[in-house]
Amino acid sequence: MKVEENVILCKLLDLYGKLLSKGQQEILSYSLNDDLTLSEIAQNLGISRQAVKDSLTKGEEKLFAMEEELGFLKRVEGYEKEIMLLKEQLSKK
Repeated sequence: MKVEENVILCKLLDLYGKLLSKGQQEILSYSLNDDLTLSEIAQNLGISRQAVKDSLTKGEEKLFAMEEELGFLKRVEGYEKEIMLLKEQLSKK
């Protein structure tokens, strides 16, 4: 997985994570925030590596689908850019 994709997934997890199942939240958090491997996550949770992979894949798909439908991340990032531009303009005065 690319670093850029991980950064986007972290942001999506922050925005939409509560809409996922507890298991998906936990597995995505282990993977994205703690940088654990599938085997390490499986061992921590006492489940199979395949179950971790399936949950991870479905969770990622749900996060991207929610962003596609709702677009909150895109709006937040747009607002952040606008705020930075305004700060720059204010600091020049």
